[in-house]
Amino acid sequence: MAPLLVRPWRPALRLALPAAMLILAFAMPTKADANRDLIAAARAGDLARIETLLKAGADPKARGARGVNPLIAAAYGGHNAVARRLIAAGADVDAEDDTPQGALMIACVAGNVELVRIMVAAGANVNASNQYGGNCILPAAERGHVEVVREMLKTRINVNHVNRLGWTALLEAIILGEGGPRHVEIVRLLVGGGADVNIADRDGVSPLAHAKRRNFAEIVNILERAGAR
Repeated sequence: MAPLLVRPWRPALRLALPAAMLILAFAMPTKADANRDLIAAARAGDLARIETLLKAGADPKARGARGVNPLIAAAYGGHNAVARRLIAAGADVDAEDDTPQGALMIACVAGNVELVRIMVAAGANVNASNQYGGNCILPAAERGHVEVVREMLKTRINVNHVNRLGWTALLEAIILGEGGPRHVEIVRLLVGGGADVNIADRDGVSPLAHAKRRNFAEIVNILERAGAR
C-alpha cells in the first residue's frame, strides 16, 4: 500500500488566499479615495493629476470637508485652468460650501476677474448670496475690485441688492472703501450701471451723507451729479 502523502501547505494556503484577497481589496483605491484626491488636486492646481482622476471615474461634483467640491477648491486656490476643466467635466457651477460661497463668489471676493468671466460664461447664478446675504458685486465693490465690478455689471446682477447689514454695493464702496481711485471708479461704475444713489442704510443715512462724512469729495461730486440727496 502506497504511503499517504501529507500536504501540510494546503490548509495554510486556504487560509492565506482570503487574507491576501482582503489585503488587495483594501489596497485598491475606492471611488471615495478618487473623489478626495480630486479635491486635493484641484486645490493644488494639479491639472495632470485631475485628468488622471477624471479618467479613473472621479466625480467632479463630489463634496469633501466643509462642503468643498473640486470647483470650489480650485476657486480658493485661484486655479483658473483647473476650474475650466472641471466645468467641462460637469462640475456644478452653483454649488456652495458651508460658508456659504460658490466659485463665482470666491472669485469676486478675491478679485479674480478671469475666473469671474469663466463662471459667468458657464451660467453661474450671479445673484447667489454669501453669509452676509449679499450678492457678489458687494464684496467686489467693498474691496476695490474695479474690473470685477465692471464684469458683473454686464450681467443680470441686481446692483441695488441690500444685504443683511442693510447695505447696497454703493454703500459698501463708500462705507468700507478708502475713497481712493479704485473706489471712486467703482462708485462711477455702479452709478452708471443703475445703482440707486438714494437707497439709505438701515439707519436712514444716505450714500451722499456717508461720502460727506468721510470727506470723499470726488464721490460726493459723482453722487450729486446723479441726483443724490
